[in-house]
Amino acid sequence: MAEDSKPVYIRLREIIAASILDGEFADGDLLPSVRAFASAQGANPLTVAKAYQSFQDDGLVVVKRGVGMFVAAGATRRLREAERERFLETVWPPVAAQMRRLGLRIEDMDLAQA
Repeated sequence: MAEDSKPVYIRLREIIAASILDGEFADGDLLPSVRAFASAQGANPLTVAKAYQSFQDDGLVVVKRGVGMFVAAGATRRLREAERERFLETVWPPVAAQMRRLGLRIEDMDLAQA
């Protein structure tokens, strides 16, 4: 799906997921408040709340009333597994097809720059 055609809450969810996978937030860490994240992203707080709610629904975020939202235990591992599966099912097939068309091999790639 093209980036611009994705709903905003999905794009926000992807930003949060990338932050967790990149180690900016570890399991147990406090996530930015809805208002702070909305301000940083230039998004509507209700849209951010929807993105956070989707993480809560998936068990990746836990809410401590009056304190905030925290990355759930095991969330990083579960997110990584889900993203690997999504990559292999949806992202990799067209990339592999394009590589075949261009006669590229994995060995031809300079993966050290990635």
